[in-house]
Amino acid sequence: MKFIIALLLFFILFSLCWPLAIVIFFFLIFFWLILLPFQILGFTLALVFKIIAGILMLPFKLLGM
Repeated sequence: MKFIIALLLFFILFSLCWPLAIVIFFFLIFFWLILLPFQILGFTLALVFKIIAGILMLPFKLLGM
């Protein structure tokens, strides 16, 4: 739903002031490319913590606690 509203607002902005809409569009792509390594890092850290938690909880799962 948020995507549809954002797309609708973008098209309204594009119809009112298309140069500003194009600048914002390219700025958002550039901003996403800058933030992409941090998203990958966050995903990797979450996965590492899940693996560590699984290793630490394995004895309790084997004992049925």
